Amino acid sequence: MIEKIRILLGTYGHEPEERMIWRKTHKAMKTARAVTLSGLLALPWVVVMMTACASTTTERLGLPPLQTVSKVDLLRYTGTWFEIASYPQRFQEGCTGTTAIYTLREDGEIGVVNRCRKGSLQGKVDSAEGRARVVDETTNAKLEVTFFWPFWGDYWIIDLGENYEYAVVGHPGRDYLWILSRTPTMDDAVYKGILDRLQVKGYQLDRLRKTQQWTKAPGSVPAGS
Repeated sequence: MIEKIRILLGTYGHEPEERMIWRKTHKAMKTARAVTLSGLLALPWVVVMMTACASTTTERLGLPPLQTVSKVDLLRYTGTWFEIASYPQRFQEGCTGTTAIYTLREDGEIGVVNRCRKGSLQGKVDSAEGRARVVDETTNAKLEVTFFWPFWGDYWIIDLGENYEYAVVGHPGRDYLWILSRTPTMDDAVYKGILDRLQVKGYQLDRLRKTQQWTKAPGSVPAGS
């Protein structure tokens, strides 16, 4: 890998410079792993992330490692999820009515189809297909998702309803967050309980924005599994 970087950037004979480039590239590649759950991964975003070297919220605030739920039944987790709220990201700009549909694949991975309508609930449908894989088989709560090879993003399930009626997806750096529901609306008391637990986990609630959704599930998007 370092030899390829040398060739591309012309750094042969400059060892200190090589080490600096390698450190920045390695850190940027770790940052690029945070692939969106509900948005589209576009090449310009990859370029931005590959050049970014900013520390994560977890690192910057000295927060403890993010904890996931203790166990996830992947079969129960599949189906349709509606995005209730999220940390705004450039790759989801203008998205409304955002949904994610998960299906178990024959190879053991999970198929992912993300959809949203741009600008309004009557806007043009935008969609992306990807896949996810489990990286912690003890809990099934730590996964990786890809929409654009070879980049994989951490997808950690950090809160989950007893009946899989809601889920909260985070990232170890605490810079990405999605609150999901089996229905396009969520009870206020349930939402408040989620926020209270997120605050305990070190998430900054002032960054959270609600997603514009339908008042009931549209006929073309089945709710639940």
